[in-house]
Amino acid sequence: MSDLKKMYSTLQQDPFPEEMRLSLGGQELVFRKRVWRIGGETLGLRYGENPDQPAALYELSGGGLSVGGVAFRGPGKGLVSALTEEHMIQSGKHPGKINLTDVDNGLNILQYLSAKPAAVILKHNNPCGAAWNDEGLAAALERAHMSDRIAAFGGAIVVNRPLDKATAEHIDSAYFEVVAAPDYEPGAVDVLKKRKNLRILRIPGIADLASLSREPFLDVKSLMDGGVVLQFSFRNRILDAADFIPATAEKDGNHFAARKPTKAEAEDLLFAWAVEAGVTSNSILMVRDGVTTAIGTGEQDRVGCVDLTIAKALTKYADMLAFQELNLSIYELRLKARGDKALTDKLADIEARAREARGGLPGSVAVSDGFFPFRDGVDLLIGAGVTAIAQPGGSIRDFEVIQAVNEAAPQVAMVFTGQRSFRH
Repeated sequence: MSDLKKMYSTLQQDPFPEEMRLSLGGQELVFRKRVWRIGGETLGLRYGENPDQPAALYELSGGGLSVGGVAFRGPGKGLVSALTEEHMIQSGKHPGKINLTDVDNGLNILQYLSAKPAAVILKHNNPCGAAWNDEGLAAALERAHMSDRIAAFGGAIVVNRPLDKATAEHIDSAYFEVVAAPDYEPGAVDVLKKRKNLRILRIPGIADLASLSREPFLDVKSLMDGGVVLQFSFRNRILDAADFIPATAEKDGNHFAARKPTKAEAEDLLFAWAVEAGVTSNSILMVRDGVTTAIGTGEQDRVGCVDLTIAKALTKYADMLAFQELNLSIYELRLKARGDKALTDKLADIEARAREARGGLPGSVAVSDGFFPFRDGVDLLIGAGVTAIAQPGGSIRDFEVIQAVNEAAPQVAMVFTGQRSFRH
């Protein structure tokens, strides 16, 4: 193994103490470092975000905290931080920070999606595909995977129902790093263990996620100067379609009101807003029939994020066609087409069909984690075929944004969430 490859397989020596205490206004939280005995070694995290960063995982184990009359989540409710060797059905190697924080963000999303079987695939702490339905977990995972097959490569899968054999067989058909579920049905683990490096995690607390969704915790952000910012964790106020607010605005004595979503649109908006809670800002997310059709993350300007999201959808749709028809990624097809006339023609056909289908976006709903400062982003969404939009509202140009959806033919629906969902 070269020295460069060794970098990724070497365990950092963890210098962090066994216990951490946080005292705040006379109240104290006690944290215990999590370690695991794997392969004859008792160690904690493999390393942090990068191989040269020693890291440690701490579980809240004692104490309590109440701020502003709000009691924060206490000990005994750990999920990722409470993982033991027993929960690691197959550990592969000692866990690293990135795998565990991806799983954690999957739980962050799934806490709002307990009503149906749901699956989310994450990469670099962002969802790359998510789906829920009444048909079962296998269908949800397959649709989440195919919504962005390229980004899902090497990702983490988190599901909210016991994982069955059919779902396990889909996982075995591709490369994933981690799978986490509340439990596993007979035969599922045997299938998953064919992938020797797949980390298989059982997190029983997933079954109780909905009860945690209204209970805040202390969110700690570190600054590069060693300082910290403390904040209440994000609490989603949209837990039911009835929680959306009609989109209305006033301007110069004129009243503007948007069309209300249909029942199906409202359900897709509800799902989309739940997934949005786990997406890095600025972000735009599109959903159709309970499946993400496009996810745009981390852009500096909102209209640019819409533009990028639409462009990504075109590529992902072309990739889906190439994979289904040729078992090639769109990038492999482009490479092979350089010297093959038949493949050149096939590539042109696939890309033309992707453009004609507008990336599979028509009929989608869209959510935005922040309000639209101008109507430009909304106009792009309408042009992509979006039928309903949810956004926080509160812009001085809300009237202009509502005008945009009302001018669309057919008219596009809009609702406000009454809260922003920024995540940095």
